[in-house]
Amino acid sequence: MVKDSLVFLLFCLFLFLFLFAEEIKNISFLTRIPSTFFNVNTIFLSIILEAIPFILLGVFVSAVIQSFVSENVIRRVLPRNAYLALIPAALLGIIFPICECAIVPVVRRLIKKGMPSHVGVVFMLSAPILNPVVYASTYFAFKSTPYVANARMFVGFISSIIIGLIIYRRFKGENILKTKKDDHHHEHHHHHQRGNKLLETLYHASDELFDTGKYLFLGAFLASLFQAFLDRNVLLSIGTSTTFAPGVMMGLAYVLSVCSSADAFVASSFGSTFTEGSILAFLVFGPMIDIKNTLMLFGYFKKNFVLFLLMVTPLVVYFSVYLFQLFFI
Repeated sequence: MVKDSLVFLLFCLFLFLFLFAEEIKNISFLTRIPSTFFNVNTIFLSIILEAIPFILLGVFVSAVIQSFVSENVIRRVLPRNAYLALIPAALLGIIFPICECAIVPVVRRLIKKGMPSHVGVVFMLSAPILNPVVYASTYFAFKSTPYVANARMFVGFISSIIIGLIIYRRFKGENILKTKKDDHHHEHHHHHQRGNKLLETLYHASDELFDTGKYLFLGAFLASLFQAFLDRNVLLSIGTSTTFAPGVMMGLAYVLSVCSSADAFVASSFGSTFTEGSILAFLVFGPMIDIKNTLMLFGYFKKNFVLFLLMVTPLVVYFSVYLFQLFFI
C-alpha cells in the first residue's frame, strides 16, 4: 500500500511539473537548476501516454482470458510435445497484436491458466515483434531498406524459440510465477461474481490495471532519467563497430524503453551512424526486454527466473544478430 501511494504521488508530481513547468522555472531560487531536470517530466509523461492504451488493451485481454478461457481450452489448442508447442506460441503474436507494454500480465494469466511456462515466455518475447502493427511501422520507417522489417521478424522469431528452449531445459516443471498474498483474496472475491461474466471481467481488469500501473510508472521514471541525461555522442563514437555496436544499441533500447509499435522510427534515426546489424539488435531486443517490463517481470515472476531471463535474452539476441549480419548483411 505504501509503495502504491508513493507511485501515485510520483505521477502527480510529474503531472504538476508538466502543467506548471514555465512558472516553476521563473522562481528565483530554481533558475540555477539545469533545464535537463525539467525535461525528465516531459519524457516521463510522454512514455506514460504512449503506453497507457496498450496497458489497457493488455489488462482487458488478461481479464477476458481469466473469465472466459478455461484450462481445458489451453491444453487442447497447444501441441502436447513441449518442443512443437514453441512454434505456434511464437506465431501467436501475428493474431494478437500486443506490445511489450501489455504482454506481461497477459502471459502471467495464461501461465496461471495452465500454459507451460516456456511456451508463455516464447509468446511474451515474440508477440511484441511479430504482430502486424509492428511489422507495418518497421516497413514504413525503413522504406529505403524494406528487408529490415523482414529481418526483424525472422531474428525475433528464431531468438524467441531459442530462449524458450533454454527456459524449458532450465525451469522444466518449476513454477516461475510469484505467489502474491492477495491472489487468493481476488480469486475468492471474483468467485462470487460468476453469474455475471462481464462484471467479473471488469473486476479482473481493474485489479490488473492498478497492479500493472505501478510498475509502468516506476519503469517510465527510470527510462526518462536515462533519456534526459544520456550522452549519445559517446554511443556514436563506437557505432560503426560490428562487434560492439549491437551490444550498445541493445543497451540503448533497454534504457529508452520505446514501445515496439513506434521504436522503428527511433531506430531509423540512427541509420546514418550505426551499422545495420546494430539497428537490427535494437529492433529485436527492445521489445523483448526494457526497463518497464523488467519491473513488471519482477512484480509477477520469481526473482531467479527473471534474473536468468535477463541474462539469457541479450546473449541469444546478440549472437543471433551477429550471425545474421555475418551471413546476410
